[in-house]
Amino acid sequence: QLQAYGGGLVQAGRSLRLSCATSGFPFDNYAIGWFHQAPGKERVGVSCTSSSDGSTYYADSVKGRFTTSSDAAKNTVYLQMNSLKPEDTGVYYCAAQKLGPGGSYYHFALDEFHYWGQGTLVTVSS
Repeated sequence: QLQAYGGGLVQAGRSLRLSCATSGFPFDNYAIGWFHQAPGKERVGVSCTSSSDGSTYYADSVKGRFTTSSDAAKNTVYLQMNSLKPEDTGVYYCAAQKLGPGGSYYHFALDEFHYWGQGTLVTVSS
């Protein structure tokens, strides 16, 4: 199971940190992805972190602004969002994908993520 929380209403340029608490699966054998679904648009990948080697991929739209981190002891992954923009508004989901051979994983392929949290709403006002 995954549970995303920490969303809220913030002004453009401010920061917000989302958390994704996981349970029920071996945290160190999964990649955790963050996805963003803006109003009326498709869900797209924001970042994806391998719990195996800590490698992280970011969407171009958030590079330099968003950073992921994790706390293995708490089985929790964080998404630090800085310099927020109105276009960052939407529901943010975290999802888990079991790592393949050699720790491989698909960064933002939604179908490869089999466990999803309920999402948390972020609203960025201009």
